[in-house]
Amino acid sequence: MSQAPFDIVVFGATSFVGQILSRYLLERYGVGGEVKWAIAGRSEAKLVTFKSGLGEAAADLPVIIADAGNEASLTEMCEQTRVVISTVGPYALYGEPLVQACVNSGTDYCDLTGEVQWIRKMIERYEEQAKVTGARIVHCCGFDSIPSDMGVYYLQQQAKAQFGEPCSTVKMRVKAAKGGLSGGTVASMINVTKEAVADPALRKELANPYSICPKDFRPARRQHNVKAAEYDEDFQAWTAPFVMGAINTRVVHRSNALQGAAYGQEFGYDEAVLTGKGLKGRAAALGVAAGLGGFLVAATIKPARWALEKFVLPKPGEGPTPKAQEEGFFDLRFVGISPKGEIIRTKVTGDRDPGYGSTGKMLGEAAMCLAFDIDTPEKRPGGFWTPASLLGQKAIDRLVANAGLRFELLENR
Repeated sequence: MSQAPFDIVVFGATSFVGQILSRYLLERYGVGGEVKWAIAGRSEAKLVTFKSGLGEAAADLPVIIADAGNEASLTEMCEQTRVVISTVGPYALYGEPLVQACVNSGTDYCDLTGEVQWIRKMIERYEEQAKVTGARIVHCCGFDSIPSDMGVYYLQQQAKAQFGEPCSTVKMRVKAAKGGLSGGTVASMINVTKEAVADPALRKELANPYSICPKDFRPARRQHNVKAAEYDEDFQAWTAPFVMGAINTRVVHRSNALQGAAYGQEFGYDEAVLTGKGLKGRAAALGVAAGLGGFLVAATIKPARWALEKFVLPKPGEGPTPKAQEEGFFDLRFVGISPKGEIIRTKVTGDRDPGYGSTGKMLGEAAMCLAFDIDTPEKRPGGFWTPASLLGQKAIDRLVANAGLRFELLENR
């Protein structure tokens, strides 16, 4: 793919996140410079209108017409670029043809899916072929799951430097976050719920913390899962379930497996939201747990789900305003405990709305890392990777330099 005219193609550029991502690439890297990139989608009219709205700076931005339902157009697009970024979801409904096209053509790929059941299917169907063609497929390059996956990677590097070994237990706690949901994220969550209601085997799979690990990776450790209000001694605060934990924990465990159990064969990891101390913190934790539980129950009942989609939740293509994205942020705290009981604390922060303003930048830098920073295919072979297992420190460097993220070692108190 080294002779391809483009380094990166944004597929689904007129989607909510696709627009944020395209604006970011334009502002950060321009058009026609060292980074050759293009926007793509199925509607030429929408792409041209969006491009016009970007202003004079985007006058020379190439446009590619490709449809998720047209195999030939996807193949032609893949043959023109080294990396494809996909923002077209729900991926379980629309994502497979592009993954297949990238795998067949040996084109690297990244996306922002959080649909663990779809990821597993893609691994089962296409990983062996990706190893042959050299395509590197990296799912979950947005808020789920880069801050968690790279946050654990960063903590373990610090632990190895301080303790000489990785931590056998790591917890991530959301200390603070401000941001909204887009219609695309809601559609993905509703689709997973629909699939789980109809398929008992899928419900069982979704409860498996190692569901996307390689089949030969079978640690015996039982993973903790924060399902209700809990008091956390390590943070001296009450916690509640974190809605993204179901995907983030799976990605982190796959990262451990793909790195040869670099965090340990019996590594433990869980995520939750910090709600505060004392009675107020407990009440908040109970409220968050009840609200999340109520949403999931409503999403399983057809009439209630219809009402949520019709009157409450944002529609596909909708999401936070630019002002809301700029005012958003996230602050994630990690604690790691070594096999000897030594403790290390770190944090990961972002300067934009986590799901959209920050996700657009994270996704863009993941693609840049794929295109320019990682080793040759001979050293980084084709297959289905995670952000931490493939991109590693190179990604952290880019995220800090360009995307408004910070990775920090905290005083141990």
